[in-house]
Formats: sequence, C-alpha cells, structure tokens
Amino acid sequence: MNVRITLFAFLCMIVSIARSQNDTTEVMKVIDNLFLAMSTNDSAIAAGLFTDDAMLHTVFKDESGLTARRASPAARLPEAFSKPKKETWTEPIWNPRLHIQDGLATVWVDYAFYIDSTFSHCGVDAFHLMESPSGWKIFHLTDTRKSEGCELPKEILSRYQ
Repeated sequence: MNVRITLFAFLCMIVSIARSQNDTTEVMKVIDNLFLAMSTNDSAIAAGLFTDDAMLHTVFKDESGLTARRASPAARLPEAFSKPKKETWTEPIWNPRLHIQDGLATVWVDYAFYIDSTFSHCGVDAFHLMESPSGWKIFHLTDTRKSEGCELPKEILSRYQ
C-alpha cells in the first residue's frame, strides 16, 4: 500500500514537471513571436497573440521626474507593425523571469530596442498571459523605457555594433 502511494505521488510529480516545461515553452513562444512580428512587420502574427481586450502600458518618468503611465489598446500594436517602414525594429530580450500557475503566466524580460542597428532605449517588459482554448494569449503588456544607464549583455551589444 505504501509503495502505491509513493508511486502515485512520483507519477503526479512527473506529469506536473512535464506540463510546466511545456507551458514555459509555449508562453515564451508567444513572446518570441511578438518580437518576430515586430521585426518582420507581420501584423497577422501580432494580432493572433493578444486577447481582444488586451491593453498596453508604458511606465516612464515625465519631465518633472514623476512616474507616469500611458495606456493604449493592444490592437494598435499590429496596426503599427503593418505600416511600411524603411527601417527594421528589433527588440532583443534576456533574463526571462516566468511564473505560471492555473492558466495565468507572468513574464518579465529585460530588453533593448533598436531601429536598424541604432540603439533607441532599454527597459523591462512585463507580460501577463492567459491560457485560452486556442493557446496562450497576452492580455496585458507593460514596459518601462530609458535611453541612458542601460546595461546590455555583451552578446546583444556585439550583434548591433
């Protein structure tokens, strides 16, 4: 009897670990696809990554040094990606911190934003995703932005020099 309980607990742990790894992969795939859509101007990819009511926020310091926030519907992002641009926008990310539980995923990543090979700004992206019948979807994305004091990894710096 004791062996059965131990075996059952072990099997439950294995299933939980496998599901967790699969969720992590799927969540990061959504985020990676967002940055692929940005760099390739693919609004169709971007539109499929968000819930219908998703919101974007930017937290920043205003002219007086106070923390401020700007909000917009996430539907504007695919629109921005679809407009022809002479330059390429890229946003390399690193240092992902993931928390996933009960259909909710929170992901923080450090990022740098480049226009072609010119550095624009850096910050943190904070994603909230939910598991839907059609896969993981972003329902909230907040970023911070600064153009000075950015500590970028050497592999990012070397890619754009």
